[in-house]
Amino acid sequence: MCETEGTGHLHQHQHVAVHRHAMEANDEIASRLRRSFAARGVFVLNLISAPGSGKTTLLEHTLAQLAPLRVSVLVGDVETERDAERLRSCGVPVSQIVTAGTCHLEAEMVANHLPEVDQRELDLLIVENVGNLVCPTAYDLGEDAKVALVSTTEGEDKPLKYPAIFHRAQVALVTKSDLAPYLDFDREALFANIHTVHPGLDVLEVSAKTGEGLDRWLAWIRAQVEAKRAVPSGV
Repeated sequence: MCETEGTGHLHQHQHVAVHRHAMEANDEIASRLRRSFAARGVFVLNLISAPGSGKTTLLEHTLAQLAPLRVSVLVGDVETERDAERLRSCGVPVSQIVTAGTCHLEAEMVANHLPEVDQRELDLLIVENVGNLVCPTAYDLGEDAKVALVSTTEGEDKPLKYPAIFHRAQVALVTKSDLAPYLDFDREALFANIHTVHPGLDVLEVSAKTGEGLDRWLAWIRAQVEAKRAVPSGV
């Protein structure tokens, strides 16, 4: 049975209303989280990329070199704790958030799992979001910065196809830079596309395999943590 035009508009209106309510509820929780993180002086990163960009491998090498910073990690995946198990070997508190089909993390999920990572003596919380360039971008988790990752294997047009994350990111990482010489990869085109979406965005090229660019990435993180510490609590 076909819907009448009026019925279709009603369903669309109901869908928009429900979505707006869900986003407002998420943003309220995210604001509470942000105030809590600020009171503790904890800097929070939200890593967003497509599946297979190398987030977990990059995190393994990042965590190994961040001492003496006190770091915890929240990992989002649709199923399994495989990534969390890998990162626990780095010697930091890690909590796995299994979304059971949801394509993104939400602020409530983060809030529910915070007791599993020690916030009392924490400098940095890293959230590894579900592998997806669309849905995670829209959800505020109370983070200080979104990080957009795109690998050399994904194609130079990713920023144009998925502009929202690159527009909202505070830094972009081009991962798997060691593979670039073996691919039909146009570095200048990728950088141009990123800066078309977000002029002036800082773009760092990194390779977890060779260590290329990790020093700049680590320096960027440490600078953000120090800047967060310098802000008086409650500001």
